[in-house]
Amino acid sequence: MNTPLPVLSPTAEPDLALARILFEQLREMSFDGVGITRDSYGKGEHLAHQLLARIAEEHGLRVTRDAALNLYMTLPGRDGEAPAVMTGSHLDSVPRGGNFDGAAGVLAGIAILIGWAKAGYQPGVNVTVMAIRAEESAWFPLSYLGSKAAFGLIPVEAIEVRRFDTGRTLSAHMADFGGDADRLVLQQPWLNANNINCFIELHIEQGPILEDAGQALGIVTGICGSLRYRQACASGRYAHSGATPRLHRQDAVVAVAELVTGLYQDWMELEQQGHQLTVTHGQIATDAQQADFSKVSGEVKFCVDFRSRSLQTLSLIDQRLQHRLQQITARHGVTFDLGEQTRSAPAAMDPSLQQLLQSAAIEQQVSAMTLQSGAGHDAALFAAQGVASAMLFVRNANGSHNPQESMAFPDFAAATRVLAQALKLRCGPGVVLGKQSDVSY
Repeated sequence: MNTPLPVLSPTAEPDLALARILFEQLREMSFDGVGITRDSYGKGEHLAHQLLARIAEEHGLRVTRDAALNLYMTLPGRDGEAPAVMTGSHLDSVPRGGNFDGAAGVLAGIAILIGWAKAGYQPGVNVTVMAIRAEESAWFPLSYLGSKAAFGLIPVEAIEVRRFDTGRTLSAHMADFGGDADRLVLQQPWLNANNINCFIELHIEQGPILEDAGQALGIVTGICGSLRYRQACASGRYAHSGATPRLHRQDAVVAVAELVTGLYQDWMELEQQGHQLTVTHGQIATDAQQADFSKVSGEVKFCVDFRSRSLQTLSLIDQRLQHRLQQITARHGVTFDLGEQTRSAPAAMDPSLQQLLQSAAIEQQVSAMTLQSGAGHDAALFAAQGVASAMLFVRNANGSHNPQESMAFPDFAAATRVLAQALKLRCGPGVVLGKQSDVSY
């Protein structure tokens, strides 16, 4: 009787040539003239999902979708009843974003599974690449929409939230592409922590830490949570710019400027006290129809985004915000409506998976430093459900959420090999059954 080849067979390598082609195809179909737009539950995201589902099916992977249209591409393992090892990320982007945010994690997983399938390699348990819908809350005001839907965490009222650009509901956008929002909130969750061995998400780093450190890869120790006011408004009184003395003004622009400056001062003070925190105001706008260069502005719409790995710190900066609003209202006669508060919880990554990734990096002769993630990721949602979760960051110049994202392909290749090694180790012993015939792409 033939003895199975060992789990770490050198014949089962990721198909990096395919990944390179898929990156280019995604860029071509998603370019909006300035950057990359793959809108959540829109044409851009849908085309990306269609492309990868077709490639997966052509190479013999098992392809399924849940009611929210999350895509699952699975290479069956020797023990198909054991909890599955999962990897993946999202395929949507922010408006005019970059080509690598999210997509790198999905393409790494596909490259690994197709490379294994072509080599005839069967892992010890099922390995699934999940292409997650609607991770970017720029489109709908919900964090981790796709992964929440997969775990049955979407409340009934959430299916009627509206996309910021179209004004149409989430349920309507889902229906455009065959999703079923009603079934989403009524049926049993598609994912259950008891049936998942682990979730490892590869993602570009969205800040400068790896670039500054000269490191290609990073192993994430934790993911920051957020506290946000997405649709805040300051209301004052419109008045003539030349005829209205300072003490008679209720200037919404001055009030919001004072708030922004004050919160920046609070941020610095809290950092000096040892708190880890970021404070961002990504949108500030006067009314395009009513505001004018010769008017005191009576209304300013703005947003507030606090992020920290500490719930205590988020609570503290929110208290500072409320205190400043009271002071500014009394000083300027401007009222504030912060609108609905949204949150996402911080998450710690699994220590054993962090060690597994470090061992895999050593095996692949790649150095990897540890770091925190200031940005939110679906891995945080998996961790919150009790799934052992980890993240592997890839160096990326020029930041993220902009067209200048710049992940070098050799860095991606190194990260994909490390991920493949970690997945093999987590799956347990596999076997080589026989080489699959090549498929053109």
